[in-house]
Amino acid sequence: MSAKQADRKSLYSVHPGVAMVQKRVSELKAKTGRSLEEWLALVKKGGPATEAERRDWLKKKHGLGTYSAMWLAERSVGKGGEEDSPEAYLAAAGRYVEEMYAGGKAHLRPIYDALLRLGLEIGAEAKACPCKTIVPLYRNHVFAQIKPTTQTRIDFGFCFLKLDKKPPKRFIDTGGAKKGDRITHRVEITSPAQIDAEVKRWLKTAYDLDA
Repeated sequence: MSAKQADRKSLYSVHPGVAMVQKRVSELKAKTGRSLEEWLALVKKGGPATEAERRDWLKKKHGLGTYSAMWLAERSVGKGGEEDSPEAYLAAAGRYVEEMYAGGKAHLRPIYDALLRLGLEIGAEAKACPCKTIVPLYRNHVFAQIKPTTQTRIDFGFCFLKLDKKPPKRFIDTGGAKKGDRITHRVEITSPAQIDAEVKRWLKTAYDLDA
């Protein structure tokens, strides 16, 4: 099933990272001499017991780079399969959101739902691609994100990298422009009533900047 077909069955869209993982898996044997399945079989048969030990073993004994060793070590202990396919990712996406707004953050869920609706309605190309701790909103790139930062508030982040004027003081500078992060400003939201016309107007600005 394609990413577009999978998207139609979910409120969320497939994260761009899924395509990157699929590309990495397809190229792994040509680059390292072993496929993903062959590496995992090797690690489980002859590697150390823990994830950290396996990472070091893959680097020192097999000459893999830090990222490849870390990724294979994670996979060898059952982590990371959520990005293997569009279907696997979308099955995990809803779970990520449920876990983000569980326990002490459960009362923030109505705020999240309102921000998500706003984000998806801001333009025809808007889509939401949950991660474990944030929900980024994409057009061509991330133009905003929803993050339950504490048990009392959600930070609604905006990408204003191409903005030629300053947003209102309510929009807190994250320092992202200097750090190379896409999220440059955030608004603290503690109730749905704070998602006002100003927030909507500046979200539309962030969306339009990513055209």
